Amino acid sequence: MEAYDKLVKLVEEASDDVNKADGGNKAAGTRVRKAMQDIKRASQDVRVSVLEARGDG
Repeated sequence: MEAYDKLVKLVEEASDDVNKADGGNKAAGTRVRKAMQDIKRASQDVRVSVLEARGDG
């Protein structure tokens, strides 16, 4: 599923910045918040894809 693969990729890309933000890096925290918004949108795309595949779309 393409939407799921995109979601996984976004989460993996955010992992370095999450660790940096945990260490107190404010710029990394900003990047993490942006990445979380992108992840939220990608998660919604996965939900919609699953509903469409199920026939409830």
